[in-house]
Amino acid sequence: MTNKQLIFDLPLRQSQGREDYYVAQANALALVMLDRPSNWPSGRLLLLGDPGAGKTHLAQIWADENRAPLISSGELEHYDAPFLVSAGAVVVDDADRIAGSENHESLLLHLNNLCQAEGVRLLITARTPPRDWGMDLPDLRSRMEATASARLLPPDDALLAAVLVKMFADRQIHVPVTLIPWLVGRMDRSMATARALVNALDARSLEEKRAITRSLAAEVLDSLGLDGQE
Repeated sequence: MTNKQLIFDLPLRQSQGREDYYVAQANALALVMLDRPSNWPSGRLLLLGDPGAGKTHLAQIWADENRAPLISSGELEHYDAPFLVSAGAVVVDDADRIAGSENHESLLLHLNNLCQAEGVRLLITARTPPRDWGMDLPDLRSRMEATASARLLPPDDALLAAVLVKMFADRQIHVPVTLIPWLVGRMDRSMATARALVNALDARSLEEKRAITRSLAAEVLDSLGLDGQE
């Protein structure tokens, strides 16, 4: 007989509105550029950032405020370009993942050209600049490399703390106020690490029926390859 609790991978209800987006030095410039689409050269903008940096969250805010469809690059084949353009604005997420797929590259090129011809704003997110995507179509490569970009920088302590608070809140987890700065001082400076840390803390807490305390956090940090020391 075990005292461990079964864990079910249930979907989270994440808050994705502008009021849930914490503005810091790492993302302020990108947010300013998104708020001024009339200044986008040729009506296009690339939003760049590391995995987990908040690109999709920021793109979703822009999509909601502009009533724009947001689709991943891998879903392009499932949508008719004129239909997407008819919304007046379009968002394509994870565009750097199309490399190696001639069909997806052709579809993105067609959508890009149609948006430009119709005067429709096109927001594209990616982890890396277009020169690193490995595109095969010269026309698409030249258009993407000529597109203006805004980059989400690595998070500072204030942004990491705000992200941790939001991630715990999304899971309806209450943690001691002093735990947040303690975690920030010991974790890697990345959104991906923050997400992995919160996931691991939640899972360990449920499995062992323990509150999320500094002691439990130190164990989890150690299991993630950190020593829990300053």
